[in-house]
Amino acid sequence: MLDIAPPLSASITDRTAERDRFAAIRQQSEALAANLSPEDQAIQSMPDVSPTKWHLAHTSWFFETFLLAPFAPDYRGFDPAFAYLFNSYYEAVGPRHPRPERGLLSRPTADAVAAYRDHVTAAMLRLIEIAGEEAWQQAAPLIELGLNHEQQHQELILMDIKHVFSMNPLLPAYQAPRPHAAARERSPAWVEFAGGLEEIGHSGDGFAFDNEGPRHKVWLEPFRLASRPVSCGDYLDFIADGGYRRPEFWLSEGWACVQQQQAWQAPLYWRCDDSEWRIFTLSGERPIDPAEPVCHVSFYEADAFARWAGKRLPTEAEWEIAARDVALAGNLADNGHLHPCPETSGAAGLRQMIGDVWEWTASPYIAYPRFRPASGAVGEYNGKFMSNQMVLRGGAAVTPAGHIRITYRNFFPPSARWAFSGLRLAEDL
Repeated sequence: MLDIAPPLSASITDRTAERDRFAAIRQQSEALAANLSPEDQAIQSMPDVSPTKWHLAHTSWFFETFLLAPFAPDYRGFDPAFAYLFNSYYEAVGPRHPRPERGLLSRPTADAVAAYRDHVTAAMLRLIEIAGEEAWQQAAPLIELGLNHEQQHQELILMDIKHVFSMNPLLPAYQAPRPHAAARERSPAWVEFAGGLEEIGHSGDGFAFDNEGPRHKVWLEPFRLASRPVSCGDYLDFIADGGYRRPEFWLSEGWACVQQQQAWQAPLYWRCDDSEWRIFTLSGERPIDPAEPVCHVSFYEADAFARWAGKRLPTEAEWEIAARDVALAGNLADNGHLHPCPETSGAAGLRQMIGDVWEWTASPYIAYPRFRPASGAVGEYNGKFMSNQMVLRGGAAVTPAGHIRITYRNFFPPSARWAFSGLRLAEDL
């Protein structure tokens, strides 16, 4: 669901660096919208999708509500109606416009939202500069939280506009294709792990969302993971073998989704045209590359594929232990591809753990032992979602670099497909 929660810790003493970082992240959100017309920014193509201009306004509403109102006595709000229009889920803050009706907001215009952002950004930059030390100690963790929240919405802007454009029969491209090295599809190798008593969860002084802790012990039986994510070529084999027509591979609710959603014959954004499978991307439609990681599959599809392959999905604890020595680098949003790419290095060991696709795990999104949600409005929306969701790990091609950790727990309902979600296989030893 990609929403916010308080950090476990934050100590920001270099205000100049924080001011520069604040300005850069705000500018990046606006850069993502620069490719879009005002008409593009207003559309909501399904209830789970929000219009681009809503994301831009909501992230400004966060800073206005949780920082400027309490810490800037001379701040004058931009428009009192925005408190209702751009609140997302915060019951403690007040009523809000219904989420499925965000696409009905022809007003405020995209220009008015841009002016709102400028107003809030200017006030925040001033707050960072002049806040007294006592106020700064309280405000700094909330600024860090707000910036991470904005980065989450940067990913949502790309996820959502992709869905919007996919509904347009002209299949418009968000950006021109970015070339990448070609690769042939390779069979996955396997990397073994001994298991035993391990620790997972965030530790240290850096930022983390509250659902990444507390750090705690877990027991793992010996297991192994595939060296790479499941590819489009792998998934084409599943389709060709009748994977969407064979109930023995599916969880009951997943099979019901297949029956109810007639479009569930392949991953989201795939279509078969004259015996050729094609995929819609943020760079337009093109033939499927069998070597790239499969993307836009639900948990139900990921689980069915794993059963068809005679394997299973990893638990989130297995994924985290396997990835603990992996560098936080990969095909993330800053690379500019905005789509999963084939792996070309041929390196041994685990590959593409970071970036390309969020990887479904077999773990439900529940609280870690001794977890306690924070009090107040900013603590509302992590713990409250710990029901009927599954955990994904590793980031995707639309995740901002610097916004991913090995301990990061993303979560979506098991039927969700518009996220950049894929899978990696596991099995017991």
